[in-house]
Amino acid sequence: MRMTDTQMYARVLAGDASYNGRFFTGVLTTGIYCLPACKARKPKPGNVRFFPSCEAAREAGLRACKKCHPDDFARGADPVLETIESLVAEVRTAPVNFADARAIVRRSGFGSTRVFELFRQHYHTTPADLLLRARLDHAKRQLLDSDAPLSRIALEAGFEALSAFHENFRRLNGLTPAAYRALRAGGAFEIALPDGYLLPYLRRALSRDIHSVTERLEGDVYTSAVQLSTGPAMLTLRLSKQKSEAAGNPANLPEVHALVVGLLGLDEDAAAFTRLARKLGLARLVAGRPELRISQTPSVFDGLLWSIIGQQINFPFACLLKRRLVERVSAPMPGGLYAPPTPAAVAALEPADLLPLQFSRQKADYLITTARLITAGKLDLTALAGMSATRVERTLLAIRGLGPWSVNYLMMRSLGFPDCVPLGDTGVTSGLQALLKLEERPDMDATRRLMAMFSPYRSLATAHLWQFNQPIPT
Repeated sequence: MRMTDTQMYARVLAGDASYNGRFFTGVLTTGIYCLPACKARKPKPGNVRFFPSCEAAREAGLRACKKCHPDDFARGADPVLETIESLVAEVRTAPVNFADARAIVRRSGFGSTRVFELFRQHYHTTPADLLLRARLDHAKRQLLDSDAPLSRIALEAGFEALSAFHENFRRLNGLTPAAYRALRAGGAFEIALPDGYLLPYLRRALSRDIHSVTERLEGDVYTSAVQLSTGPAMLTLRLSKQKSEAAGNPANLPEVHALVVGLLGLDEDAAAFTRLARKLGLARLVAGRPELRISQTPSVFDGLLWSIIGQQINFPFACLLKRRLVERVSAPMPGGLYAPPTPAAVAALEPADLLPLQFSRQKADYLITTARLITAGKLDLTALAGMSATRVERTLLAIRGLGPWSVNYLMMRSLGFPDCVPLGDTGVTSGLQALLKLEERPDMDATRRLMAMFSPYRSLATAHLWQFNQPIPT
């Protein structure tokens, strides 16, 4: 159905990137045409004309905007994004070549302000933080693959001081470098938790579905069936205020460690978000939970399943559908649990197989079609983790059945991007209404505007809004 000028102008005011390419905005007073989500100052409605293509805009005598590059977008190219992605790849490959964030700025060819803006937009981070994580990732690979002294590994990763290497490694991994290297030998390992870690909220997150057939929380012992690179395995996590003790497949202990770090949300900057909320005069949003973190899903595919199953239905029914799918396609594991579904198992189904389980035909089709994209190699879930947030969002939005809510939920809960908002989420809109004392729940555009003040920590803002109207867990 063709959009009216009023509808298109509303998308321009909202800066809605999902409409980029569906139409182009011509500004008659400047002679420029743009994408709907262009960051330039919004034009007055009387000065705007809309075009179905770049060619039509040029025929009207307009030229392409140099800020949003509509011609590049129309032909599938994005040179600014590609430049930043190439730069990030360089940093990740050889972090030792970059002494600090200023070296990244110099290498980029852009000004400092522009580089910081582009890193925030495309990677949800700063050059300094991306460099730190690249150094730690480089060091982790060396710890597992070599017996080199810790001092040499730190130096080759770009750390000038061994103390800074130890401090940052332990903060984001819950282990010292030496303890991480010991994962090669197998066995259980202990992860140190930050001061003030909110264990009751983690328990709530790990037991959302009390009838789950893939995971179970009994007291402070969490047991889960997980899919590792070598196949299904059992994970046991013993929780306490100061530490968590994990045990899993000895052959994949570094992989198990990464999974546990995600479950605990260790690499999120909870303190920075709390400072931001208080600076905004919204201390009540974080009251009683300044260290709240997002517990990541055990795998990207698990998050993908939930983002499709959970669309537009209530939580208990979504849990029921998930359990039925698991029981239909997965094998039993020790302790009465089931292994999580694999893409191959879901891809082997037909929509008619899920209809008796109360899946709608549309939801069943979305699940199976997406699983088949994965098994055919057309959607690489492993590669998503290394992509820019912009590239991930574009990749996922191109898949039938995944909209803004699903994509942002997946990016936030399975890929760890810190600046996402699952637009249309009732928990977010209800939380905003209560927090800001609004007369009615905000619509999608209002949600986008209101959540902008929490950037670059909108994922944690979402997590706090989900908890805002909930009782405090014990």
